[in-house]
Amino acid sequence: MNNTNSSWLDRFFKLSQYNTNVKTEIIAGLTTFVTMAYIIVVQPDLMKAAGMDQGAVMVTVLIASGLFSIIMGLYAKRPFAVAPGMGGNAFFAYSIVAAGLATWQQGLGMIFISGVLFLLLTFLGLRETISHIIPKNIKHAIGAAVGLFIIGTGFSNAKLIVQNKTGTLTLGSLHSPTVLLSVIGLVIIIGLMARKLKAAVFIGILITSIIGIPMGITKLPHSFGDLFSLPPNPSSIMFQADIPGALKLAFFPLLFTFFTGEFFSTMGTVLGVGAKANLLDKDGNLPDIKKPFIVDGVATVGGALMGQTTITTYIESASGVEAGGRTGLTAVTTGIVFLLALFITPIILLIPSAATAPALIVIGLSMLATLKNINMDEWEESLPALLTVIAAGLTFSLANGIVFGILSYVVIKVFLGKFRDIHIGLWILCVPLVYYLWLK
Repeated sequence: MNNTNSSWLDRFFKLSQYNTNVKTEIIAGLTTFVTMAYIIVVQPDLMKAAGMDQGAVMVTVLIASGLFSIIMGLYAKRPFAVAPGMGGNAFFAYSIVAAGLATWQQGLGMIFISGVLFLLLTFLGLRETISHIIPKNIKHAIGAAVGLFIIGTGFSNAKLIVQNKTGTLTLGSLHSPTVLLSVIGLVIIIGLMARKLKAAVFIGILITSIIGIPMGITKLPHSFGDLFSLPPNPSSIMFQADIPGALKLAFFPLLFTFFTGEFFSTMGTVLGVGAKANLLDKDGNLPDIKKPFIVDGVATVGGALMGQTTITTYIESASGVEAGGRTGLTAVTTGIVFLLALFITPIILLIPSAATAPALIVIGLSMLATLKNINMDEWEESLPALLTVIAAGLTFSLANGIVFGILSYVVIKVFLGKFRDIHIGLWILCVPLVYYLWLK
């Protein structure tokens, strides 16, 4: 880019203020995209179980993720990319539609309503207020909870940890090419990071993908023409949300589960990734947190109309932060690549999960450093924080971790008679959180 463009970008995204530059932000955006590109394949596969057309779903995944990541970057100016959230999509496909509780059109209607509620609470300032009243130690723990969640995802994708016949977890076999490639990738990325290379994660993913070619894991296309393709027609799922049909009283528990889970997952991701990027203030709050919340709500509403499950801020944004991304230019880059991928999806899909999994493991490990901010000598403060981390990691749900952390904090304070330590807002918040657990 020329100096004029760079200067404009510097002023708009405040690159100098965050000690970054255009090159670093673009590499960070590419890194974020590569680590979350699995959603391009996973989301259509899940939605197939709900009776939705896979090709149409893939197209709207790319459009929604690209469009709203760009909006996040331009409006909130934070390095947070967005896409259909994991967890909520499986709940939609299997627990609601495949189970026969509602049609996929009604399910999309529930998601639309959830998005409207997200926006309403955001404009009323309630989402920001809730993020502020969460105890400081739990906020610090959220970063580590995100890290543990990412580590678990990485180990699972790498097949380094698998479930045995008894249902417990065990190490995967190094005789497996996938596991072996993941270990090689882990060594490469750790080595590059040890040399303090800013693009270590992105370069490591590319090198690991290349090594996977002779191992038979990175599958090359049969011809050059197979690398490019026109996207399928998404009209079969767009603007099909049945909003009136989703207003049935019987659907309230399902709607509440959607809303609560994504509400706290988004909050946790924003605070966790924000902590990783050193964007939080001394109280553990993210300045102007209202802006990413607004984008999140708009994305959920718009995504539902496009035929997508809840669009949320992605934990994998931490990979871009690890690569040096600090501003909205990172998210804009990620969004642009999502849109370009409409025509080069076969190229993107060449990168195997065995190449991105090591990146997730390393990034997750680095996020555990936020635990150092927790005073372990005060057990009444540290116990809820640690429970937040453990519950999130073991249940593969950031929302569950935050819920357990807040409720345990209140219970401990009550038993100690320290009622003044409990913000009035936490008492009110406990009511829907208990109901959320009851629905589980």
